[in-house]
Amino acid sequence: MRVYHTSDLHDRRGFVARLRRLRDELPGLLFDCGDSLRGSQTVYVRNEPIVAELAAAGYDAQAVGNREFHYLFGVMQARASRLRHRLVCSNLVDMKDRPLPFARSLRFLHRDAAAPVEIQVLGLLVMQYPTGSAWERAFGWRFLQPWDAVNEHVAGITDDAFLIVLSHLGLAHDRRLAKRVPRIDLILGGHSHDTLTSPEFVAGVPIVHAGPYGKYVSRTEFADSRDIDGRFPLLRFDLLPLLATS
Repeated sequence: MRVYHTSDLHDRRGFVARLRRLRDELPGLLFDCGDSLRGSQTVYVRNEPIVAELAAAGYDAQAVGNREFHYLFGVMQARASRLRHRLVCSNLVDMKDRPLPFARSLRFLHRDAAAPVEIQVLGLLVMQYPTGSAWERAFGWRFLQPWDAVNEHVAGITDDAFLIVLSHLGLAHDRRLAKRVPRIDLILGGHSHDTLTSPEFVAGVPIVHAGPYGKYVSRTEFADSRDIDGRFPLLRFDLLPLLATS
């Protein structure tokens, strides 16, 4: 199994040809961990040139970052409708029970194996205000503690499923998440603009951060089945330049 990931692009463009070439040579799922846009949770920018870039690159899914999130439901709907790929956020709940502009979880199937492997994908957004805040009544959004949201999902998946978390929490919270939910098979991270030249293992969970501004894309490869320790062995990791000049 092979997974590519970027994060915190912040409207940096010009990486499509390189990214498509990498995936043509070695196919794999492509994810982004949020903050690709110029807008923010309070500012709506109607024309987002990065949207066409993401579509051309062929992303499979993206976590909701604080640049994709908006306090106003209608604005967030408008943002999501412009994207070709799916948004995923597992710790954001609409208290008004409106149709969500993102998935709570996603499922993929890795078929290039002796037996197909189910891949479950969750997304986590850094909390914009505490659970139970008065802002919930104002905007209708409730933020759940990330580890609680993941644990709730874990209870409903099979032991054989490969669980990926697209995290927009930052590296410090990713470490905390790994300790609290060691069932996770891979944390792909963003938000804190950290660049890890190799995966960091916490409680047996590999954490990958490719850094901001499209300088790099991570490529992580795993075996197709669990080993005697109950883990999918990590076979290879590469931090590959996209827009980096050195």
